[in-house]
Amino acid sequence: MKTSLIKAILALILALALAGAVWGAPPPMIEQPMVGKQQVACPVQGGKINKDLYVDYQGQRIYFCCPACITIFKQNPEAYLKKMEREGVLLEKAPSGK
Repeated sequence: MKTSLIKAILALILALALAGAVWGAPPPMIEQPMVGKQQVACPVQGGKINKDLYVDYQGQRIYFCCPACITIFKQNPEAYLKKMEREGVLLEKAPSGK
C-alpha cells in the first residue's frame, strides 16, 4: 500500500513539474520580417549622409558624408559593414546592373 501511494505521489509531482515547464515556457518564436533603421549617418565619421555620395558594395548601397570617407571605407569595408550591422542599420539594395 505504501509503495503504490509513494508511486502515485511521485507521478503527481512529475506531472506537475512537466505542466509547469510547459506553462512557464516562452511562446514559440513567430518569424517576423527583419526590422532595423534606415542609414542616416556616415559609417566612417558619423556625420549626416549625402545621398549623392555612395558606394555600391556586395549588392548594398552605403552612403557617406564626404568623399574622403569613401576612400577610408574602401580600405576596410567589412569592418564598417559589421559596425552598421551592430547598430541595426539596414542598408538599401544597390540597383541591379550597376
